[in-house]
Amino acid sequence: QLQLVESGGDLVQPGGSLRLSCTASEFTLDYYSIGWFHQVPGKEREGVSCISSTGGSTNYGDSVKGRFTISRDNNKNTVYLQMNNLKPEDTGYYYCAAGFSYNEYECRARDMDFWGKGTLVTVSS
Repeated sequence: QLQLVESGGDLVQPGGSLRLSCTASEFTLDYYSIGWFHQVPGKEREGVSCISSTGGSTNYGDSVKGRFTISRDNNKNTVYLQMNNLKPEDTGYYYCAAGFSYNEYECRARDMDFWGKGTLVTVSS
């Protein structure tokens, strides 16, 4: 089964930047669309950004447009989420997920088939 591992979460000040990474050790990610999801306690996971298997299509949640960028390097079997101009409301766990299909209009948790365990991002002064 595909196992995803996230890294890069940290404590950062408002206005700062982080880059999250998602990789799989035993399987290639080439054939999967990949998404990043944000969750805070008591709330559902919210789609942040998704990217198609080829990287040719991406979509973003309204709250992160213009601040976050998703990309993938299939040679490194890694998907990245570059997070700029971070805000306190960006605080929470970020999960990487892989899906067999891709929704070009919306990044939805129910479209994903495999999940990582998450990495914590804390935005605070």
